[in-house]
Amino acid sequence: MLDPVIAAVRRAVRESLAPLAGSGSRVLVALSGGADSLALAAATAYEASRAGLEISSATIDHGLQSGSAEVAARAAEQARDIGIADARVVRVDVDGVGGPEAAARDARYAALRELATTTGSAAVLVGHTHDDQAETVLLGLARGSGTASLKGMSPRALDDRGIAWIRPLLGVRREETRAFCAHEGLEPWTDPHNADPRFARVRVRDRVLPVLEQELGPGIADALVRTADQLREDDEAFADMIDEIIEDIVEPSEAGIAVSAAALAANPPALRNRVIRHVVRSEFGVSLTRTQTQEVARLVTDWRGQGPIDLPACIATRRGGLVHVTANEHDSRQST
Repeated sequence: MLDPVIAAVRRAVRESLAPLAGSGSRVLVALSGGADSLALAAATAYEASRAGLEISSATIDHGLQSGSAEVAARAAEQARDIGIADARVVRVDVDGVGGPEAAARDARYAALRELATTTGSAAVLVGHTHDDQAETVLLGLARGSGTASLKGMSPRALDDRGIAWIRPLLGVRREETRAFCAHEGLEPWTDPHNADPRFARVRVRDRVLPVLEQELGPGIADALVRTADQLREDDEAFADMIDEIIEDIVEPSEAGIAVSAAALAANPPALRNRVIRHVVRSEFGVSLTRTQTQEVARLVTDWRGQGPIDLPACIATRRGGLVHVTANEHDSRQST
């Protein structure tokens, strides 16, 4: 009889691969060698062949720890042992911009995206679990983030190259991936960074969540994940509404874009602020903070002739019935 943990992980992967089944597409599994990604790789190797899919794996060597090359090579070796013939190791340079966690993550995702493109992969599978989702939401709460963080990680999202980023294990607990590896005779690598209290996520995992469970009762992680699911549904609905609104209220402007002040004023604050953030992000590739968004909104709701508002990479100005968002002259000169 199949062990329940093996069945649960395989089922999660099978359901995630269902949209690709029978297509003959290739999927790329991000494999660190830890229990989560190793369980994902083994389950995907089992399910992909049955779904008529090709499979590759990629282990990213960040070069940040002693022996990282050996760890990466061992992960690729285990991938081949479980049936992933095309198991690759990619070395990346981490520049440290934004802190070590963020820089390593950016380098890793850039490498995975590039490899997915060169191998013609339709999807990249990553091993984030239910516990990772709960930690992400709690970190977002601590930072006062909006729904972009509180909605957590999406189970499936398409990037601008048409590659699907899939997280099959968001409904699977971390303890289950460890049990999966034990049952399958796999030897996961334990990343020492996962026990280093310098990192905020480690402190949330080892200190904050256990205290919340102790003081408020069990089920905190489940509640955080349910919150993310609900906020993600709301965010998707808002996104559809914004797409419809923007078509009617936005027009080109010299070196930027202009938005109807009257149309913005006619919408409730939640939609108004989202439209402002969406316009700036789409046109200039930057994300506004809540304070910056509210300052731009004041050009609509509290217009008293105030001057231009400096924003990252752009400037917002009210002229007549339009709010113009144009490139910052200094940033424009820097890019020429």
